[in-house]
Amino acid sequence: MLKSYDELRKIDVKPYCEKRDGLLYLNWAMCIDLLRKNGATKVYWEPIPNEKSGGSLRMSDAVFTDSKGNTNRCYETRIRVIIDDNEYEMQTPVMNGANPVKDNSMSQQRVWNSMCRAFVKCVAIHTGLGFDLWLKEEYDKMDAQIPETADNLVSSAKIKTLEKLCISHGIDLDAWICGNGRTRETLTEGEAAKMLNAIKKKYGDE
Repeated sequence: MLKSYDELRKIDVKPYCEKRDGLLYLNWAMCIDLLRKNGATKVYWEPIPNEKSGGSLRMSDAVFTDSKGNTNRCYETRIRVIIDDNEYEMQTPVMNGANPVKDNSMSQQRVWNSMCRAFVKCVAIHTGLGFDLWLKEEYDKMDAQIPETADNLVSSAKIKTLEKLCISHGIDLDAWICGNGRTRETLTEGEAAKMLNAIKKKYGDE
């Protein structure tokens, strides 16, 4: 039987990671191996085909053109993750690092990388294994935040990060936000960053 979320969250996956673009990444195969070593008897993932094309790549109808005439769309992949009796789905953008993939550089390898990243992220969200790697990535993004954006309304991604952390630590997120005179709809980027840092300092999340 697979260990609990809290138990898997405590596993230090850093020794099993590789470093790319200054960040640590857990390989999909190593992720499967770690899940099996911690109680899972069945772990795999499979692409969910695009209903229109039958292929693995999904795309928006809108085409974007940069100043050099290069075009791209919003490209994404969607996968189904199976862990024992549980099934999850995850949709993820196809990216070139932090940049969108342009049409002239799209490849099967980029599509594959997107699905692999989706698998590892889906596992982290639902099982806790490797979750702190993604948390660290979110913190790093906040540290690089331009000061002028602090008053902007918080993004849905940061709200989800706060929600996951609050659940794992038994915190009532809505009551906390309300105590600061805000709602989820009026919370700002700066306030969300302070809340994340408060959790980081109290519970040692990295």
